[in-house]
Amino acid sequence: MENVLGRIIAVKNKEVAAAKERAPLEELQAKVKDLPKCRNFYRAIAKGHREGGIHVIAEIKRASPSAGLIRKDFDPIKLGMIYQECGADAISVLTDESFFQGKLDYIARVKEVVDVPILRKDFIIDPYQIYEARVAGADAILLIAEAVPAGELMDMMILANSLHLTVLLEVHGLDSLLQVRSMIGFPQEHYSLLGINNRNLKTMEVDLSNSLRMKEFLEDDQPIISESGIKTRSHVEQLIQAGFRGVLIGETLMRSDNIAERYRELFNPWKE
Repeated sequence: MENVLGRIIAVKNKEVAAAKERAPLEELQAKVKDLPKCRNFYRAIAKGHREGGIHVIAEIKRASPSAGLIRKDFDPIKLGMIYQECGADAISVLTDESFFQGKLDYIARVKEVVDVPILRKDFIIDPYQIYEARVAGADAILLIAEAVPAGELMDMMILANSLHLTVLLEVHGLDSLLQVRSMIGFPQEHYSLLGINNRNLKTMEVDLSNSLRMKEFLEDDQPIISESGIKTRSHVEQLIQAGFRGVLIGETLMRSDNIAERYRELFNPWKE
């Protein structure tokens, strides 16, 4: 079966090269110096457990390679406002254009209408994209362990830290988890979180038990995020019981005719 991740990275390399031609790195570095302080993504997600509940990173996503077009009436500003009204702790914005029909400028547009931190969700393979994210208004970035060699991941985490960006370090397989789990808290505490994605990036198949299996290899008090494949209240309850601090959820909400109602079904209230 085709390695979807490999195909995406090949395209991303070309996109980054083109972006560097349009706006040289030095131009972005100059802009970074005058930017306001980032919103605290780590604190929003890693703070103490909600009573009987879980923290939510709600994702703005128009399409995906596996599902195609997810939402026709796509308005990132309206979606961001709905998520904030629902009580989301942070918002993830898909910025990949070729495979997810996202745009980098969605970050600034959403940030103007919400008070919560914004995560840039993309396939970040080059330090240039980290500067790009900061200039665009992101408060945090996603780094995928399977997409970047471990040594380069560490360099990217150092750079993100220097720009006051929180890193959500995402793993998909156990080998990657064992390789990078010690990086959480590097180079400075409270600037990085670990996310376990339930989607196989080679086949795009989703299995929620991936999170439950890999959680066993992590410390109980470590704030961990589960991503992808969260569709029912039962799924969220399983993750709460397993000790997950938060979830990143997109497609389930994006497919709903009434996002606010669907959000409440999944996350509010949590009573025994």
